[in-house]
Amino acid sequence: MIKLDLTNILKEEIGQSGLDFDEIKMRAENAVSILKERKNEDLDFLNLPYQDLKKIKEIGQKARDYEYFILLGIGGSALGPKVILESLSPFHNFQKKPKVFIFDNVDPYTLRNLIELIDLKKTLINVISKSGSTSETLASFLIFWRMIRDKKMEVREHFVFTTDPEKGNLRIISDEYDIPTLEIPKKVGGRYSVLSPVGLFLAEAIGINSGDLLEGAREITEKATANNLDENPMAYLASSLYLMDVSKDKKIIVFLPYSDRLRSLSEWFCQLWAESLGKEGKGTTPYPSLGTTDQHSQLQLWMEGPEDKVILFVSIESHNVQEEIPEEFYHIEGLRFLGGHTLEGLMHTEQIATEMALSLNKKANLKIVMPKIDAYTLGQIFQFLQVTTAMAGFLYSINPFNQPGVELGKRLTYGALGKRGFESEGEEVKNYLKKKRIII
Repeated sequence: MIKLDLTNILKEEIGQSGLDFDEIKMRAENAVSILKERKNEDLDFLNLPYQDLKKIKEIGQKARDYEYFILLGIGGSALGPKVILESLSPFHNFQKKPKVFIFDNVDPYTLRNLIELIDLKKTLINVISKSGSTSETLASFLIFWRMIRDKKMEVREHFVFTTDPEKGNLRIISDEYDIPTLEIPKKVGGRYSVLSPVGLFLAEAIGINSGDLLEGAREITEKATANNLDENPMAYLASSLYLMDVSKDKKIIVFLPYSDRLRSLSEWFCQLWAESLGKEGKGTTPYPSLGTTDQHSQLQLWMEGPEDKVILFVSIESHNVQEEIPEEFYHIEGLRFLGGHTLEGLMHTEQIATEMALSLNKKANLKIVMPKIDAYTLGQIFQFLQVTTAMAGFLYSINPFNQPGVELGKRLTYGALGKRGFESEGEEVKNYLKKKRIII
């Protein structure tokens, strides 16, 4: 089970920079209470660990017969699957098929090179958009659709749609052309969807048992509403990060996992936290980092820069690889001390040393501890961070499941491209472009 170490955020450890444990506990109790009250509202991601996997496994098994697997999506539709790929099969494309490419932008250079690299006859394309109206995803989809039609290939053999169960553009196309589809539950938003077919289909396609992911998430879900608060580290983390903001003015969360395999988890968490909580002038800014790498690029700032950060470590107890450092060059003290240790031991030691250095300088930090990285624990950390984010939203008294600030950019894009019904937004864009620019 994932654990949370609160030690270095408490007053007895870091003085006035820290928090009182009783206050953290009180807010944690409040967060759990609100979660229980809203259990049937906007919280369908808590039900995902109990879903039926039969269809996902059937289509996932067929996906393994292809040479290439392209995922078209953006935001939560791409970041979650990317975490699964890079955490559980980080060198997949060198070892197994299908070779996986996650295309989450509209950079024409990247798309053109991808098209030249693959053989479309041996390719399955997973198009992910719950609304079926995501401009970037649809643009890429249309290019691949036309290419496959031009080659006289059967489209239903080369596409799988992951979308709304009842409506949207992809649903219309799937009905007309008999495209296989996987359904995203109606009340599960994109950034909370990794444990839906959004992430689970890719897992099955690359040979990861999606049931293991859900089993880990299920344990977290059950603890999220447990009466025993001491079994609910998510509530304590939500409370701590909230209080660090409102009472200590810590406006930045540095998310710092100590594993290359969790680099993309930092990116996924940043979207989850930022889009869920950045509303009504509230919320804090997450930024992705990586240990030990960023000890050499960011630690100076954390130690002696502005007092506006809280560091959230993610430590791995066992990487399951004992790569020993050779005992060589005994006559050179700068090398001799490394001999006989392991890379895992060095990484763990550097994490502890950074944690201690911050604490000795009264810099607030917390630590999530994962026993290892496998499908079960990855399912746990996904649900752990989703529950934490939802609880933090409740403490801020905002809705952590909408994203009103994103909608204006979408409407202006639609208007600029001439989508019917967005004519006024199109005029706004034209007027904006007519303004005099100060270009130096």
